[in-house]
Amino acid sequence: MERAKIIETTNRFLIDEFEVDPDDIILDENLHETLDLDSLDYVDLVVVIQNHFGFKLTAEDFKGVDTFEDFYTMIETHLHKFTQENAS
Repeated sequence: MERAKIIETTNRFLIDEFEVDPDDIILDENLHETLDLDSLDYVDLVVVIQNHFGFKLTAEDFKGVDTFEDFYTMIETHLHKFTQENAS
């Protein structure tokens, strides 16, 4: 999946599932502050990512994810790894 499609899909579920204003989704903005996520929201986020992309994340995967750009990169990295592992 191309990065543009990953971003589009991610933004769509952030808007639909987490009621994020599309104008608040800015690459270098802080993800945690913008989304105002609590621990239960992170569980929901993991489930939504799994439903849309097919892989499961852990709390460890979110370490170092500060901005939306970091978030997209993390999803892209895990998606490519998941795709390669399941291509065999």
